This record gives sequence, C-alpha cells and structure tokens, in this order.
Amino acid sequence: MKKIALLAFALILFNCNGNAQDSKKEEKTFKITKTEAEWKQILSNKQYYVLREAGTERPFSSALNKEYGSGTYVCAACKTPLFKSENKFDSGTGWPSFDQEIKGNVSYSVDYNLGSARTEEHCANCGGHLGHVFNDGPSKTTGKRHCVNGVALAFIPAK
Repeated sequence: MKKIALLAFALILFNCNGNAQDSKKEEKTFKITKTEAEWKQILSNKQYYVLREAGTERPFSSALNKEYGSGTYVCAACKTPLFKSENKFDSGTGWPSFDQEIKGNVSYSVDYNLGSARTEEHCANCGGHLGHVFNDGPSKTTGKRHCVNGVALAFIPAK
C-alpha cells in the first residue's frame, strides 16, 4: 500500500512540475509594457480587471455590444486596431462578437481556468486580455466567434 501511495504522490508531483514548465513557455513579451501602477493610472477599474487580470464583464453591460456604426475597434489600453466593424455580428451572447481579427494585432494563448482548454485572445501590442475565440461563429464566413469584453475596446468611427 505504501508503494502505491508513493507512486501516486510522485505522479502528482511530476504533473505539477510539468504544468509549471508549460505555462512558462507560453509567457510572451509585448511591445508595450507598463507596471501595474502605470496601468491602474490609465485604465478604469473595470478595464484594469478585464485587460490586466483577465476578468470578464457582465454580459449585455457594454454599449459596444449594440454598436453598429462603421469604424474600427481598438484596444482600450494602447489603441491598437483589433477588429473592423464589417466583421462584427450579433451573437446573442451579450458581448461584442467578431468573425475575424485584424491580422497580426491579436495574439492567442490557451486558458484552462474553467477546467478545459479555451483559446484566449490578447492585444498583440500590450498583452491586454480581450476575451476568447470559439468555433460557433457564422458558417458563411470564418466559423469563428471572437467573444470580446466591450470594456477592453474603444470604438473609432469611420470618417
């Protein structure tokens, strides 16, 4: 019985060590870096919670969810263009949704916070958490649904 308990303990220890190494491999450096204090000075409390702490805003709480004007959605932290209005659609989820990003301006990682793997998306310039990508978007376009926290975005109307 001692051997089984020791073996189980060794397996748990080995798995924990392996996961720690994997998470270090996923760490990225971004062009725009600031201290927590600097981010707190330029972001609202809600923006800081979502962009810097990977939080989620309440569904249907963002005015951008129902924004249908022509323009560009940019990162609320660093103003990097992330999504175009022509790629926005109403997913019914309560968060602004897009079927594609502006290539090169969004980066991705894997998020296991809810017990299964999800594709998390970030601003490629500052690393701000935007939301997640799912494979239940419009089948006539990309099939992707970029489910984005509205507080992580600012909308720049077309001129």
